[in-house]
Amino acid sequence: MNRKSFISSLITSGAVLSAADGWSAPPAPISAAPAFMGRQIIPPYLKPGNTIGITSPAGYIGLEEIRSSVALMESWGFKVQVGQSIGKKDFTYGGTDTERAADLQQMLDDPQIGAVICARGGYGLVRIIDQINFRSFVKHPKWVIGFSDVTVLHTHIHGNFNIATLHSKMCNSFPDDWAKAEPIQISTILSVRQALTGEDFKYTVPATTSNREGRGRGQLVGGNLSIIESVAGTVSDLNTEGKILFVEDTGEYLYTIDRMFWGLKRRGKLDRLAGLVIGGFKLKPDDSGEEFGKSIEQIVMEKVSEYNYPVCFDFPVGHQRNNMALKCGVQHILEVGAGESILRSI
Repeated sequence: MNRKSFISSLITSGAVLSAADGWSAPPAPISAAPAFMGRQIIPPYLKPGNTIGITSPAGYIGLEEIRSSVALMESWGFKVQVGQSIGKKDFTYGGTDTERAADLQQMLDDPQIGAVICARGGYGLVRIIDQINFRSFVKHPKWVIGFSDVTVLHTHIHGNFNIATLHSKMCNSFPDDWAKAEPIQISTILSVRQALTGEDFKYTVPATTSNREGRGRGQLVGGNLSIIESVAGTVSDLNTEGKILFVEDTGEYLYTIDRMFWGLKRRGKLDRLAGLVIGGFKLKPDDSGEEFGKSIEQIVMEKVSEYNYPVCFDFPVGHQRNNMALKCGVQHILEVGAGESILRSI
C-alpha cells in the first residue's frame, strides 16, 4: 500500500467536529458528584471487532509514525479509527487547542469506540481538559489509554467519576518491526492487550534493600509525578486516601523530585495510602558543586518514615522500555516481601 492510500485508509470517514463546522468549546466538565464517589466503574473490556480510537491531545505525531501500532492492534482483532488530530501540527502540539479538544471529545462521545489510546505524550492536555464534556463518557465509559502527560486524564477521570483508565505505553512506543522487537518491548506492548481484554494482572519484581515490607489493598492510582503536582488543588486533583499510589518521572533534578514529594506530604497525599510504588525516574545530573546529596530512595523514605504501609522501588513503569500497563482505579493488592514484590489486580 502506498503512502497516500495508507493515509486515506487511516483517516476516519465519520464526521468530526471542527472549528470550520461551527464547533465551540463544550460546557465545563461536570464536577464530582456523590453518586460517583465510592463506586468503582470499570469500562467494558474489549472483544475482537471492537474499535480503538487514536487521538493526540498533547504533542504532534504524524500518520506514518503510528503505522506499526495500527497494524498491530488490527492483528489483535480490533478495528482502528484514527482521529483528526493525527498529522495536524500547531508548533509542538497535535493541532490547535480547539482541534485537539474536538478530536478527543469526538472519541469520548462515539458509542462505537470501545477504547481511546493517545498517540503520544508531550504537553498539552492541561490546556484542554476543562473544555471536555464528560457526560456521554460517564454514561458509556470506555478505556482511556496513555501515560506521561496523559496523567491529566487519569487523575481527572478517577477523581471526578471513579472510572478505571489504563496507564500504559502509547502508539509512539510500539516497535516498528514486531518481528525484530526485543522481549521487553513485546511484553510491555502485550500488557496493553491483556489489560484491554480483561486479563488479571500479576507483576513480580525483585526486592530492593530500600523497600519497606508489608501488604496493602486498594485502588491503584497515580502516574507522572510532575503532572500530579501540576493539577494539585484543581478539579483534576488526585485522591489518594486508601489507595495504592504509583509515581514515575523523567528529566527532573533530584531537588525537584524532593520538592514534589514534600508537596505530596504537606497536602496529606501520603498520609493514608494502602501502599506506595516507585517506578522509573530518569534524572538530570546535578550541577557540579550543587549536588543534592540524597538518592530517590532516601527522598521517598524520608517523607514516609512515619507511616507503615508497604513501599516498592524499581517497579517497571515510567519513561523507559520496561513500562508495563497498569489499570488505574482498579482494586489491587501490593505485597512487598524480602525476596520479591508483587502487584496484582483483583
